Amino acid sequence: MNDSIRPTFRFAPSPNGLLHLGHARSALINDAMARAAGGRLLLRIEDIDAARCRPEYEAAILEDLAWLGLAWEAPVRRQSEHMADYRAALERLAGMGLVYASFESRSAIRRAVAERPGWPRDPDGAPLFPFSRAAMSEEERARRQAAGEPYALRLDMKRAAALAGPLDWREIGWPESGETTIAADPLAWGDVVIARKEMPTSYHLAVVVDDALQGVTHVVRGADLRAATSVHRLLQSLLGLPAPLYTHHALLLDGEGRKLSKSIGSQSLRALREGGMEPDEVRRLADVCPSGAGSRSG
Repeated sequence: MNDSIRPTFRFAPSPNGLLHLGHARSALINDAMARAAGGRLLLRIEDIDAARCRPEYEAAILEDLAWLGLAWEAPVRRQSEHMADYRAALERLAGMGLVYASFESRSAIRRAVAERPGWPRDPDGAPLFPFSRAAMSEEERARRQAAGEPYALRLDMKRAAALAGPLDWREIGWPESGETTIAADPLAWGDVVIARKEMPTSYHLAVVVDDALQGVTHVVRGADLRAATSVHRLLQSLLGLPAPLYTHHALLLDGEGRKLSKSIGSQSLRALREGGMEPDEVRRLADVCPSGAGSRSG
């Protein structure tokens, strides 16, 4: 089958720590769904955060995935090598009048929110940006940018959502079959940051550009990113990019009901391996059927 029309899946970790069982679950589900669809599995290293991402963590990612029996098509896409792609997308949005620079510090944002009890929050629980684009002229914003002040580039969400119109996405179940259509609600996120002075992209912008350039047809990731799909669908629509199918699988939780994460020190795959655990045991703990284990042919 021509690669341009084959179902294409991707696993996209950030090399800012060691992989844990939750990562293994997502990687293995991507692999299982790609096999079932006769598709391709790609690996993307999401390393736009130069301050936290390290080569040794990337090396550990490759080692852990190979130990699990996974293989992926070359080349691996590293976001740090493709900043020009994200800059071009950002410039296109700016040309549509949808991007503005904001200069408020995190502490200023916290103070403004504290003064407004009941201020709305985004689906991740963070307060919406509490300042208005209209409060500062575009000339003043340009002057402060030129002066070298720190800034964030935000998407004017009301304008962007109005321009795009109603949006939705197709959600594919796993492990159960079936497909549903979910209405997108980008306004719930407020004026999201899509780049900063020191970085020409954010996760939201980079991920939609990468998925389009890599020909990804199926985005399979944790349920904690389901709400963010509203922002991604908006950016896809504005930039004229194709909309993949989405699967947001259930997360693995620890004994206290928290999702596994690097930030809370969830046990790494390396520690499990060094403790004598075998790949099929990890598959069972990740609640992914061990059948079909072994290297993919690509």
